[in-house]
Amino acid sequence: MINKLDEALRFQQTALNLRAARQELLASNVANADTPNYKARDVDFASALRNAMAGTAEGLPVVQTAPAHLSGNAGESVMGSPVMYRKPLQSSADGNTVDMDVERAQFADNALRYEANVMFVSEKLKGMLSAIQG
Repeated sequence: MINKLDEALRFQQTALNLRAARQELLASNVANADTPNYKARDVDFASALRNAMAGTAEGLPVVQTAPAHLSGNAGESVMGSPVMYRKPLQSSADGNTVDMDVERAQFADNALRYEANVMFVSEKLKGMLSAIQG
């Protein structure tokens, strides 16, 4: 029973996790808007979701040269999909590629889609609950 519930919600769970990771990436861009030579980063959501659902990863594992080393994420991938650098619309003197208008729009769009995913999960759970009770 739990396996079926988990399978029914797996897509939405994966999408929510990916949206949350993308939101952190976009927030990092906004936070570094005044950092010289900072390069704005983003992830292709559609391909990242496909990779996450298929269980494939495009990154290479970190090589541990000693057993005490911790494996970690250097921020080069999000759920197995590579993080890409955003192409600047206009160059800046300090080398920063963050365009606040683009970042705010992407941040708001991602937040709205996150809320929509939460509503889908909520409605699906309500439907399952009514099926169980009815």
